[in-house]
Amino acid sequence: MERKLTIALVAHDHRKADMVEWVLFNAEFLTEHHLVCTGTTGSMIRDALAKEGYEADVECMNSGPLGGDAEIAALVVRKQVDLAVFLIDDLNPQPHEADIQMLLRQCRVHNVPIACNRYSADLMITSTLWNDSEYTPSEPKYVYYQR
Repeated sequence: MERKLTIALVAHDHRKADMVEWVLFNAEFLTEHHLVCTGTTGSMIRDALAKEGYEADVECMNSGPLGGDAEIAALVVRKQVDLAVFLIDDLNPQPHEADIQMLLRQCRVHNVPIACNRYSADLMITSTLWNDSEYTPSEPKYVYYQR
């Protein structure tokens, strides 16, 4: 890969083990990029990668319930995230549901690919479009709002 991506990684408590397992499975790819994570998830990822002998560029935001999802959403709005992986726990209520929906919405509005399960995350990180220097995603046409 020619360019270094910024990849946001977020996982709810019951999905953190899945996220760590996915990161380790894809460690050779992911450690070539800048990883931005919510607090606990980022700490777990950093520790797991270090234990396996990988050096990784992992930036930890606040924990999700303390604003980490909102911090990552702000990065999306500023076009500082290339890809997001958010392993959501759909089986348990989340106290910060509004922040979760905001992050998902900002990814959709700003045309940032977001994977919500491991299979879609694998498909996204293996896309050949990341290596295509001639490919540029088109900007969404929100004509009414862009003045």
